[in-house]
Amino acid sequence: MKGSPDSKWTFLTNHTHVMVVLDRNPAARIRDIALEVGITERAVQRILSDLAGDGYLRVRKRGRRNEYTIARRQRLRHPLESKVCIGDVLDLASEQVE
Repeated sequence: MKGSPDSKWTFLTNHTHVMVVLDRNPAARIRDIALEVGITERAVQRILSDLAGDGYLRVRKRGRRNEYTIARRQRLRHPLESKVCIGDVLDLASEQVE
């Protein structure tokens, strides 16, 4: 990550980071999400529960694993961003990969 080596904050939240990982790999394991985002597996479980509970994410069992579907048209929660869909944020983040 570029920027000051002493800076520990990021613009996007861990919730957003989890969504970015799932957008790239809908079958990602909790362990892999945790490693990529840099948080604990328990934190990932809480975030997945938050996102599913608020309708941003649907979880479907595929054998022993889960597959996640993002509700890309769901709008962001804060009034300042309430006209923006989560899909727009994910599209912006995915431009980094292309």
